[in-house]
Amino acid sequence: MQKYVLKKSVVNHNKTLDPEFGKDLNPSQREAVFFGKGPLLVIAGAGSGKTKTLVHRVAYLVNQGLDPKSILLLTFTRKASAEMTRRAIDLLDARCSNVSGGTFHSFANIILRRYGKLIGYPDNFIIMDRGDSEDLISMIRKEKGLAKTDKRFPKKGTIADILGKAVNRSSTIENTIIKECPQFLDYKDEICEIQKAYANRKKEMGLMDYDDLLVNLLELLKNKEEVRNKLNNYYQYILVDEYQDTNMIQAEIVKFLAGKDENVMVVGDDSQSIYSFRGANFKNIVDFPKIFPKATIVTLEENYRSAQPILDLTNAVIDGAREKYSKNLFTKRSGNIKPLYVETKDDNEQSQFICQKILDLREEGQTLNKIAVLFRSAWHSNDLEIQLKSADIPFVKYGGIKFVEAAHIKDVVAYLKIALNPADALGWQRVLNLWEGVGPKTASDIFELILQNRNNLTLLNLDKYKSKAFYPALKKLLAFIFINKSQSKPTKIVETALRLYKPYFEEKYDNFNKRKADIDSLITISERFKDLESFLSELALEPPDTTQIDSVAETEDEEKMTLSTIHSAKGLEWHTVFIISAVDGFLPSFQSLGDMEQIEEERRLLYVALTRAKENLFIIKPNMANKKASYMYPGMQFSKLTRFLDEKSLIDNYTEKLILVNDEEDEFSFDNALPEPNFGGRKYVF
Repeated sequence: MQKYVLKKSVVNHNKTLDPEFGKDLNPSQREAVFFGKGPLLVIAGAGSGKTKTLVHRVAYLVNQGLDPKSILLLTFTRKASAEMTRRAIDLLDARCSNVSGGTFHSFANIILRRYGKLIGYPDNFIIMDRGDSEDLISMIRKEKGLAKTDKRFPKKGTIADILGKAVNRSSTIENTIIKECPQFLDYKDEICEIQKAYANRKKEMGLMDYDDLLVNLLELLKNKEEVRNKLNNYYQYILVDEYQDTNMIQAEIVKFLAGKDENVMVVGDDSQSIYSFRGANFKNIVDFPKIFPKATIVTLEENYRSAQPILDLTNAVIDGAREKYSKNLFTKRSGNIKPLYVETKDDNEQSQFICQKILDLREEGQTLNKIAVLFRSAWHSNDLEIQLKSADIPFVKYGGIKFVEAAHIKDVVAYLKIALNPADALGWQRVLNLWEGVGPKTASDIFELILQNRNNLTLLNLDKYKSKAFYPALKKLLAFIFINKSQSKPTKIVETALRLYKPYFEEKYDNFNKRKADIDSLITISERFKDLESFLSELALEPPDTTQIDSVAETEDEEKMTLSTIHSAKGLEWHTVFIISAVDGFLPSFQSLGDMEQIEEERRLLYVALTRAKENLFIIKPNMANKKASYMYPGMQFSKLTRFLDEKSLIDNYTEKLILVNDEEDEFSFDNALPEPNFGGRKYVF
């Protein structure tokens, strides 16, 4: 047997920073990196090198002779923590690998393992995952008999969401229900009962869920002075990344950890505070100087990502914010191409334009990996996904599952498949599973009857099912199939299917209100097709036991463009960005209208979207004034440009208008077109 000796790594503790250290930093970055003692707030504009600043600060502090373990670096992801540590090691040496920290939750876990017994937890407490939490909630729900009410009681997953959001937002159960799922407001007392029982049961069993880690760490810091003093003495410097994303509990933890010396540096961008739905509190970064009155504020404004015309528009948009830290992003990079503003007649023309433009860019040598389409809500890309598939443009989507993979869309499509082909076993299986009282045996029997009489469903003998609760639904479904044999317009068939599906839709999904927009999109898409067969073929759904659609790249190496919600795009960048559906009611979302704080967050969402683009930025507004009223939101029509671009003539002052011209009407090409006074912008042959 051979032996192989693993040598211990030798750390050179005498190494010092390169004499050139900091020379590649701009003046504002240097001010933050070489800052002395006391509280420091670094307002880091988009693309301004905040990570570089934090990494250099870590290396500088270690080089000053501090014990690396006394430096606490708190981040929001393990990946960010590992990346910063690696870069700090590259700047200095392996001492930086001993810097304390990680995510807020991992840090809380370490401290609670040491001191949790002081608040009634064993040091071997178990951390529950989401499934464990839901199972415990389900157990309590059943014990209290709350699943057997006259009306539908919320499911375990919905209750877990309510409890979690109440904790992260430091809000009450009642306010959380009103905001998230008002249909369950009548059950607020019962949900509060579950909340209390859930908390007691966890403590009895030595369990903590993900939220408990933060809550219990804060309890330790607040109420156990000896623990607080130990931590204050041990951690000499506190550094926090993405401070605008902290919730109230995390901000309080930072305050207690800072201690009397207040050697705390937080880095973030108030203009990128967009996660209130997760509990992030915009006020944390805004009020930092109030919490730490001696705070110094350093603003990073030099942008290393975007061309100046993009930054000019970005600055103008965020300038309209009611509450903010003033900053003016600038760059030394060359570039004079203004963002392009495009109006289309509807969603489908928007999709067609994007597909054609992407193919043009690809011909010019641009890779798909450097192109992204961003949108406020996942369902806004529904039409585009269909169009990209038709054009054989591979894509990956972030922020919500793909439209054709959503369970509620598959439910509706099952109705449509049955209407087209009554012998479709998978369609029948999916629909019958929606009905109460239909088990595998009954479903099999019904389908056998259908198969035997598929050529003439009027001959079906359903007498044996007359006493069953699902009998009326079965009769309506058979009538639907029979009637739609002669119906040519797919939109009418879809609308009829939705009337049959609606009660099960609202019964099956506690969050059905958030899924309604997808249903509306299905109707809109169906309007483009002459018959049901062509519509279903275009959707190209695969059998339920598969997990991929063919528009997604089949391998990691395959080139693909990105579709992403703006929330999921934060921190990323692309050469070319399309922002779609720039319509008031879409961005800002109609759900935020009437709430000024939410409107302000929607403005920050647009800021994040704009600052993802490096060179090319397209802002697209479909004109939906002639669109019929929404099926699921009757009477709601949106056609006005988003208010954030409509104010102060921002479109006129900071963008160039691109006019779509029908190929038969004009022979201009995009590349050689010049501004035309009568159009007010460039032409694009479409």
